[in-house]
Amino acid sequence: MSLMLPYAFARPFLFGLDPEHAHELTIAGLERTQNTPLACVYGGSRVEDPVTLAGLKFPNKVGLAAGLDKNARCIDGFASMGFGFVEVGTVTPKAQPGNPKPRMFRLPQRDALINRLGFNNDGLDAFLANVQRARFRKNAGGKAPMLLGLNIGKNAATPIERATDDYLQCLEGVYPHADYVTINISSPNTANLRTLQSDEALDSLLGTLAERRKSLAAQQGRQVPMFVKIAPDLDESQVSVIAATLKRHGMDGVIATNTTLSREAVAGLPHANEAGGLSGAPVREASNRVIAQLRGALGKAFPIIGVGGVMSAADAKAKIAAGADVVQIYTGLIYRGPGLVREAASALKRG
Repeated sequence: MSLMLPYAFARPFLFGLDPEHAHELTIAGLERTQNTPLACVYGGSRVEDPVTLAGLKFPNKVGLAAGLDKNARCIDGFASMGFGFVEVGTVTPKAQPGNPKPRMFRLPQRDALINRLGFNNDGLDAFLANVQRARFRKNAGGKAPMLLGLNIGKNAATPIERATDDYLQCLEGVYPHADYVTINISSPNTANLRTLQSDEALDSLLGTLAERRKSLAAQQGRQVPMFVKIAPDLDESQVSVIAATLKRHGMDGVIATNTTLSREAVAGLPHANEAGGLSGAPVREASNRVIAQLRGALGKAFPIIGVGGVMSAADAKAKIAAGADVVQIYTGLIYRGPGLVREAASALKRG
């Protein structure tokens, strides 16, 4: 209960604020209190339930999805919540403000959010400085350290035909510091980004990144796994093409899924028609459908990280049942608080 009580008190205050302001306050608070005695307010012991994927030992099956900590400011704060892995970003080569505000909207009737943030971040140099300040690997206390995923994207001002340059620059920057790297080609909030999921564009991008990884691995003496994050708004034929492309270029895993453009589940609600990606409970079924299709296309051994609509332990179990190996949460953390991490990890350990 200790994890839940403070959030039960904090949530009405946070939900009384503009969503982006509440988000910024939360991140600033975590940044100030991580690695201090005050972290006990949101911290908790980690459920140990190790699983090995892509050659990495995940301490448990519950991770934080990218997007919550875009600038990697709170890695240690999130580590103290008991996550098995945390993914930060999306980072772009240059700092950019993102889309005009307001750009985040709550739909509490459906446990959902809409955001059109647009990869707002402080740029690669600031991101890497924050990553290097994090102490989570030193703080592991003899246990396997939490894993860190670094999520990379393209600047809004970079023409789509030059997108590969941005991904290469980010890959080189994050490579020495990441347990795995995620190639984000599925945010709906950067113009034309999702076209990178199409057959030829994906083939070209992944081929180039795979070649660059070879040279980085040779230079640095370790091969960092690369995962690709895809959208829920794909049909079965698109999913099967993506699956084949991932295998052809030696990708190590897939993250399914990002936010959805569909509004069926929230039609008629306040803010339902705001532009942007919808996350939370309404994306659960679409995400699980894509996960199941990927598992069918990729076979048993290919790592799948399931994300989208994990609001409870039962939702986490449904992701695994659909074919995911591990899960990530984002909107669930906003609606349920840090207690969800332990609740989901414990349920997955029990099986």
